[in-house]
Amino acid sequence: MSGPVAKDAAAAPPFRFRDIALPAYGPSVVNAIGHGAVLPVLALRARELGADVSTAAFVVALLGIGSLLASLPAGALVARIGERRALTTVGLLDAVAMAAAALTDSVLALGLAVMFSGVTWTVFLMARQGFLIDAVPFAFRARAMSGLGGSMRIGVLIGPLIGSGLIHLGELTWVFWLAAAMSLVSALMARSMPDFGSEHRGATPHASVVSVLKAHRSTLLTLGVAVVIIAASRSLRIVLLPLWAEHVGLSASTTSLIFAAAAAVDIAFFFPGGWLMDNYGRFVVAVPVVATHALGCALLPLAADALTVGGVMMVMAMGNGLGSGIVMTMGADTAPIEGRAQYLGGWRLCGDIGGSGGAVLVGVVAAAAPLAAACVVMASLAALGTVWVGYFTRRLDRVNRR
Repeated sequence: MSGPVAKDAAAAPPFRFRDIALPAYGPSVVNAIGHGAVLPVLALRARELGADVSTAAFVVALLGIGSLLASLPAGALVARIGERRALTTVGLLDAVAMAAAALTDSVLALGLAVMFSGVTWTVFLMARQGFLIDAVPFAFRARAMSGLGGSMRIGVLIGPLIGSGLIHLGELTWVFWLAAAMSLVSALMARSMPDFGSEHRGATPHASVVSVLKAHRSTLLTLGVAVVIIAASRSLRIVLLPLWAEHVGLSASTTSLIFAAAAAVDIAFFFPGGWLMDNYGRFVVAVPVVATHALGCALLPLAADALTVGGVMMVMAMGNGLGSGIVMTMGADTAPIEGRAQYLGGWRLCGDIGGSGGAVLVGVVAAAAPLAAACVVMASLAALGTVWVGYFTRRLDRVNRR
């Protein structure tokens, strides 16, 4: 390399994570505090309002269903208005949804608020992912995406701790008010981030979502299915763990503390997971995510107290933390330059199908059989899914090396 290009490359400062830390990860931590506080008690809030076990599981599933419905429109929205405006808008809307969840005394209204929160969460995550693709060089991509997943896990650690204290001092609805406040703060923080691509936005026609997904259907039908499997396995602890904890007689505050301890384990593993992906490929962390959730589901029917339920949760948390950012990293690896946001909407749809599908399946099985049956069914499916995930992530690693 010679001439002006070489001089520009030599003069360019080295990439440093601390230069983008606040705009990249600050809103994620804050927003995740609210979501982390709500997730352990969402099924319990539905039960408090009179829902049975299967209905409570369905209310939790509505969070994923909202994400599912929003995935493709979210890609088109981010492509048109950019990451910064998208983050600000959905932060405000999520605050409204959480306030509605706190005020309602209806299971139906709670479910609608939860579903709308899922819509905003999808746009939020997609905008964060797009920002990092622009801001971070490829050699640091997995660590950046793992850091994004880790920043959300930090929020999920802090959220249940605060939520447990609020429940102890007051009632379950206080947790939803906390989530509303955190969404407002994240919207304000997002206003300070750079708006990459603003000068080019609108200068060229936008490709339709359908055309972009059709052009990349082969990837979506192979690696996209692997994402479905990963997301379905990850959804299990959000639905199964609180319901099983109630089944064995644990209190809401104890369940929140178990989730907080699991979040600490998640955080401990997210940076090693990113380093492994950048240096050894995506396979080495994608497979443990699904395999540890399969093992955890198989062990859960044997758990009878806080110690053993917590132990099962730690098994799942280790694999989940190691795979922090794996879905976003694979999406960034395979996303085209033109139509990127639309493609990521389809990629996100794969994850939402898995997340909502896993939760719905738990509810269906729990309605027809004992809760332990749901654990066994999901453990078996996750074990089979591990094979698919391993095969196609190995293929992706070969493509990346070339």
